[in-house]
Amino acid sequence: MRLFILAAAAALLLLQVSAAGAVRTEPLLGGWHPIKNLSDPYVREIAEFAVKARNDQAKTGLVLEKVVKGETQVVAGMNYRLVVEVKDGTNTKSFEALVWDKPWEHSRRLSSFKAVEGKP
Repeated sequence: MRLFILAAAAALLLLQVSAAGAVRTEPLLGGWHPIKNLSDPYVREIAEFAVKARNDQAKTGLVLEKVVKGETQVVAGMNYRLVVEVKDGTNTKSFEALVWDKPWEHSRRLSSFKAVEGKP
């Protein structure tokens, strides 16, 4: 029964990710894969979540401009490693955000958010 539940959860995740067009259709557990469509609304939602979570944690006022680069990793959920450009007042800055997402449980967590020097 437990195996069936895990298989069903994995199938649901693959359907969610495939529908979003965020990763390849053949997932490899543990490996990082480039996101083909950085303007995908789900990818944008993950990026917005990362910036908002960072603003809440650090009491900053960063505003997402765009997702510059992204990769996904299938784990017990999905890791998103995104390079985002944000406005900090009048300055544009780049950050790498790592977000763990488990959509079937409506759970999401910002794992890290660090400055990136120069362009990715």
